[in-house]
Amino acid sequence: MSQNPPSLRPDLAPKARFDDAPRPGQPTIGMVSLGCPKALVDSERILTRLRAEGYAISPDYTGADAVIVNTCGFLDSAKAESLEAIGEALQENGRVIVTGCLGAEPEFITGVHPKVLAVTGPHQYEQVLDAVHGAVPPAPDPFIDLMPATGVKLTPRHFSYLKISEGCNHHCKFCIIPDMRGKLVSRPAHAVLREAEKLLDAGVRELLVISQDTSAYGVDRKHDLSPWKGGEVRAHITDLAREMGKLAQGTDAWVRLHYVYPYPHVRDLIPLMADGLILPYLDIPFQHAHPDTLKRMARPAAAAKTLDEIAAWRAACPDIVLRSTFIVGYPGETEAEFQTLLDWMDEAQLDRVGCFQYENVAGARSNDLPDHVPAELKQERWDRFMEKAQAISEAKLAAKVGSLQQVIVDEVDDQGATCRTRADAPEIDGNLFIDEGFEGLAPGDMLTVEVEEASEYDLWGRIV
Repeated sequence: MSQNPPSLRPDLAPKARFDDAPRPGQPTIGMVSLGCPKALVDSERILTRLRAEGYAISPDYTGADAVIVNTCGFLDSAKAESLEAIGEALQENGRVIVTGCLGAEPEFITGVHPKVLAVTGPHQYEQVLDAVHGAVPPAPDPFIDLMPATGVKLTPRHFSYLKISEGCNHHCKFCIIPDMRGKLVSRPAHAVLREAEKLLDAGVRELLVISQDTSAYGVDRKHDLSPWKGGEVRAHITDLAREMGKLAQGTDAWVRLHYVYPYPHVRDLIPLMADGLILPYLDIPFQHAHPDTLKRMARPAAAAKTLDEIAAWRAACPDIVLRSTFIVGYPGETEAEFQTLLDWMDEAQLDRVGCFQYENVAGARSNDLPDHVPAELKQERWDRFMEKAQAISEAKLAAKVGSLQQVIVDEVDDQGATCRTRADAPEIDGNLFIDEGFEGLAPGDMLTVEVEEASEYDLWGRIV
């Protein structure tokens, strides 16, 4: 079993999982899903539609009649990875349809890979289906091709990503997501809650709420009301989280919030965490701490007030766990600005931290800023930042030795069980390993564990 590495990127989606074998003669589609969990949800929607039309899903290139590559275009490194994946699919299969964020730049893709069958942009489901129909005509069998109520899931059965909105209204200079995915478009509250209820009824033990800007949910809808359970529910993240927590309480499932922008009304979520309706976990992309750097990013520049907010959250809910991501080496970042970030980290004592070295992204306004930081200095600052973050993580986990933790089992093999505590999101945070007495465990089980050992990012424990 591997430990969580210190360089783990927080934007990588879990690996897709395919279990069903195709029936004889059934048309088969492969899927490569890159990028963030939001893209993974898009992949699930595409595959659910295809599965309902009679297509089988192939876990590899050779067994597929065509392959869909759902791309990421957030960073230049992600674009390169997407182009590499397209090239590999072309080499291994030859019939490739491209979709996702990089699909917003079709000429960029076809200029490198002119043999792709079609290119569509993000969340263009109908266009993807049209391209698949053209490449591989459907052949449904209504007596065999039955769909579960939850559709096709690319994650393990015990947790599921639940996307509540698409797009973003912010204009951060380093980001092109609004250009690729558009402005904020929130789903109706009753539609989100209905999906959550179906997932929980199907046995999902953890709902991971995602969007580009979770705390902005419902702003575009003017926080309208939807009918729900004989009453009404407002399209607002506080109301949505409360109702989702009530649904989850019936099955003892977890509700975890991701990508929460630090608006003032985030403080209204903390009582829901203290009351046990949702997990005491906030994933907030602070990005930096120096006000001048934040201004150049076109982000709120109130780092001192942020420390006050963090203190207030912890006072209201002492068990709260805070995860964040940061960018080092942003254009114009001075040594003094970077030191401010390190000092802020000492005060904030965040539990889970990811860090990127700044990259130019085609179309981003930050490309035109003066005083870009040399690559070797970005690397040196990243190393110093991660050393600081690792030391904080190590101390916090060491303090958990001897404590009792509720955990969820993710995987069991002949070496032991890989689990997560309430403080750990799948794929991006740490693990808790059980090395003895694990033989009867299965993914999705929840149990209490006494922590016996800790490292920089992971825990080991025994079943109580």
